[in-house]
Amino acid sequence: MFSRFTSPSKLKAKGIMGMNQRNGSYIGRYNDRSKYPLVDDKLKTKIIAEKAGATVPKLIGVIDSQAEVKNIHDIVKDWPGFVIKPAQGSGGKGILVITSHKDGVYYKPSGAEANKQDVERHITNTLAGLFSLGGKNDVAMIENLIQFDDVFDGFSYEGVPDLRIIVFKGYPVMAMMRLSTTDSDGKANLHQGAVGVGIDIGTGKAVRAVQFDLPVEKHPDTGKLLSTLEVPHWHKLLTLASSAWEMTGLGYMGTDMVLDKVYGPMVLELNARPGLAIQIANGTGLLPRLKHIESLEETVPYPTPEARVAYAMEQFGIYNK
Repeated sequence: MFSRFTSPSKLKAKGIMGMNQRNGSYIGRYNDRSKYPLVDDKLKTKIIAEKAGATVPKLIGVIDSQAEVKNIHDIVKDWPGFVIKPAQGSGGKGILVITSHKDGVYYKPSGAEANKQDVERHITNTLAGLFSLGGKNDVAMIENLIQFDDVFDGFSYEGVPDLRIIVFKGYPVMAMMRLSTTDSDGKANLHQGAVGVGIDIGTGKAVRAVQFDLPVEKHPDTGKLLSTLEVPHWHKLLTLASSAWEMTGLGYMGTDMVLDKVYGPMVLELNARPGLAIQIANGTGLLPRLKHIESLEETVPYPTPEARVAYAMEQFGIYNK
């Protein structure tokens, strides 16, 4: 069972990092702004991840002009389920998930229906930058629907659970699963009401869970006991996250991954400005772990992703201490 409450004063004592410190001491210092386009644009992220040998969701098509919007129905006709997302979206905004469609009627995970005009309107809004960073004009990506691994049955409601790992100087330092709920409308977005489950770096096991920053024991929709969550393929997922440093050159980032039933671990996206709620989900702060990595003597050659993962699992795992 999880511990029920962790007070703000206790969290501060545990090295919780605030937004200003994150921006100044870590993002500003370790992330070269010229590399931001690699992660701010999901199309570019997909290309560099594939070049590095990572598995990514299958790209069905791209719509980049209003004249092409009506083509969406032909593009997806042979795909039972798909996802439309803005290439430069953030925080899960603008993601439309369709689980099935027939005769011009599209069905969302909740069972709600959308017609052809609804889908076209969503793409038009995406192109206009309604969901994009800074409101810039965007393109709509259409991807194959992820079929999440059966091991997560009951841990998520009407949406794909995803894994966020914070990577610093190539070392995975903190992790959480994000589980969708009725409140979050099937999206793995903590601000919208998804459940965040802190995951032990050493083992892949759950350490604590929160919804709306408050501790929870069970999934609010399914009743599943969250303390029983354990992520399979843990070492591979950590190594994939760690290697994002080589992919991008960004010193401080969030890596978002999923476990597909058929294709296994997949890279969803990378984030140069990851949020700080992961600390609340874990009940501990990032600062001690970040400072520990900063204190390491740099060696030539630099440790490989496998070596960095082994070190992080040993150093930051709580169950193996």
